[in-house]
Amino acid sequence: MSVELFDTHAHLHFPDFAPDLDDVLARARAAGVRRMVTIGTDGETSRAALAIAERDPDVWAAVGLHPHDAAGGDDALFTELERLAASPRVVALGEMGLDFFRDLSPRPAQESALRRQLGLARALRKPALIHCRNAHEETLAILAEERVHEVGGIMHCFSGDVAIARRCLDLGLLISLAGPVTYPSARALPDVARFVPVDRLVVETDCPFLPPQPYRGKRNEPAYLVVTAARVADLRKESLEALGPRMAENARRLLGIG
Repeated sequence: MSVELFDTHAHLHFPDFAPDLDDVLARARAAGVRRMVTIGTDGETSRAALAIAERDPDVWAAVGLHPHDAAGGDDALFTELERLAASPRVVALGEMGLDFFRDLSPRPAQESALRRQLGLARALRKPALIHCRNAHEETLAILAEERVHEVGGIMHCFSGDVAIARRCLDLGLLISLAGPVTYPSARALPDVARFVPVDRLVVETDCPFLPPQPYRGKRNEPAYLVVTAARVADLRKESLEALGPRMAENARRLLGIG
């Protein structure tokens, strides 16, 4: 089987991959994952993400401040993110958003960091990669107020239902499905996979987290994206060979990658 896939959200620079990153990337290519974006979550990981993107031609970077770390979002950090984001190997801002499930940073700090990063995305004309957990109403309101439609973006690891997906699409976002769409406990996600128009759909691993069902309990990696993509294709009653390249093209178009 020949397939083309794009992993729109990975954390290849995390310590989990330090011992065998070259092997991880080789397995990804062998599985048809031809392009990957590795995502920063603070200053240190954003620098690390860019370093990998500068080294490997199949990997691009995003730089940003995760809501878990939003309390540390001072002026110096945002100045550094702006500097890093000027690199042509940085194709997006983020991972940014709201996480009211873990609440590891105060909610006002999360909201402030999200607004500031959306402003930076607009200034740099680069799309936004959005994290949202237990905060759809608040996240969607801020995205609308901060005019995310001007730059576009991806709702990473989508966890809502069809109604929420429709509102994300109305804001100009792509919907990204990850490993949870393969879980037997998935409730709304199969309907979302069928609902989202083919030109607004992408997939991701969020590795090393959220491995698809056959790999539950193991470290996730980009090669496993084929399992998630195959499940999405099956739900849509399409072939993976046809759907994979279309989803990859959606990502390339948004991120400005040839």
